[in-house]
Amino acid sequence: MGSLIKSGGVSGAILSRIATNDQHGENSEYFDGWKAYDKDPFHLSRNPHGIIQMGLAENQLCLDLIKDWIKENPKASVCTPEGVYQFSDIANFQDYHGLNEFRQAIANFMGKARGGRVTFDPERIVMSGGATGANETIMFCLADPGDVFLVPSPYYAAFDRDLRWRTGVEIVPVHCSSSNNFKLTVEAVEWAYKKAVQSNKNVKGLLFTNPSNPLGTILDKDTLKNLVRFVTRNNIHLVVDEIYAATVFAGENFASVAEVVKDLDSSEVNVDLIHIVYSLSKDMGLPGFRVGIVYSYNDSVVSCARKMSSFGLVSSQTQFMLASMLSDDSFVDNFLMESSKRLGIRHGVFTLGLKKADINCLISTAGLFVWMDLRHLLRVRNSFESEIELWHIIIDKVKLNVSPGSSFQCTEPGWFRVCFANMDDDTLHVALRRIQDFVSKNSNKTAEKASDNDQLIQSNNAKKQKWKQSNLRLSFRRLYEDGLSSPGIMSPHSPLLRT
Repeated sequence: MGSLIKSGGVSGAILSRIATNDQHGENSEYFDGWKAYDKDPFHLSRNPHGIIQMGLAENQLCLDLIKDWIKENPKASVCTPEGVYQFSDIANFQDYHGLNEFRQAIANFMGKARGGRVTFDPERIVMSGGATGANETIMFCLADPGDVFLVPSPYYAAFDRDLRWRTGVEIVPVHCSSSNNFKLTVEAVEWAYKKAVQSNKNVKGLLFTNPSNPLGTILDKDTLKNLVRFVTRNNIHLVVDEIYAATVFAGENFASVAEVVKDLDSSEVNVDLIHIVYSLSKDMGLPGFRVGIVYSYNDSVVSCARKMSSFGLVSSQTQFMLASMLSDDSFVDNFLMESSKRLGIRHGVFTLGLKKADINCLISTAGLFVWMDLRHLLRVRNSFESEIELWHIIIDKVKLNVSPGSSFQCTEPGWFRVCFANMDDDTLHVALRRIQDFVSKNSNKTAEKASDNDQLIQSNNAKKQKWKQSNLRLSFRRLYEDGLSSPGIMSPHSPLLRT
């Protein structure tokens, strides 16, 4: 057997370019935060001073409903005395088309998750190993190595892995700005498309997540229609990742691109260019089940993706159970309603807690996270170096794993994605108290220094506020160098102070 490759020389087997390149994107703050959490995970009783995981977009708020359904429906699993009689049929080989009842149930659920305003054809449902596998599969189907997909930024940090690591596809960001709340516009897409073409790039399509990760915002129907018209005009593909479709908790109804396809005149949309990626990871909180879906209006893409699905099938045991669960209309209707309600409450509690620390977020109506604005805490304004410096403080001292905006290709330093649905209420309250105490201690420290050194500035209200913000940014650098007593010293069960 060959030995491991060691620095300073090569021995054993020589690995492939894919195995040895750095295109996976793992060497980023997004993944580094996860590694820090894994080394010191928070637990209310066993490790109350540990790092709280707020970098994982996971929906744990309605798992009790799923557990209750499983208890009440033991025949849905072949691993129970009530369902084991079907074990042989399910454990045997299954065609990679998937169980018919599973594809029908998924199609029905996708329709319900979009408010029943559109229906999906189960014959166009193609399975994959989670949304990660689905996104890569659609790239393999649509593009060759070196081809380009336009992706609005800020975008999901792991898209660099999902879309391009093994496919060789390039990502060209469509930069969005806080000046219009990071709203994607057709004009921005057109500009990015023209620049890419002028650079001799072969643009194969546009891909975006709706509702947005990391923003938590949704695209309005008119914008969606204009984007469909744009790709049709330019004969490029449109891939919409809709894995957060049922996480909308406020505002207008979420509009799927499937609704747009249905509403537009045939002269305005080439349906062969339209594709949807979906998953049960976010809407149902089942990422461990690895249920990803490619849904395409293009027959050739469906055929190709189905062949590729043999590399990432959903287990037949999982299909069998989910087919039964998702066919239970009463359960699904109640789950979707309750999930939306609980997400709205959790979002409100979390953003209110941040407000108490004078921290604002982008207004959002969907998703499992908020786009938190910490620009006023940067030591140097408009500095990505200061953003990473602040991120290190939050990880190492405040003991929270949050994700800096630069990991999502945001062009403006100081924005952070913070997840709020992957923990219980007590843990959320600890996280908020840590943030509030952190900001409060630094505010007090700055105010004391002001009292000693500059009474004149302190007495002037307008100048005092400007001075306070400036020195607060500077104090974070001193804080990181001098060290901060652990925020975990407080009781982990301290209640959130509510207004």
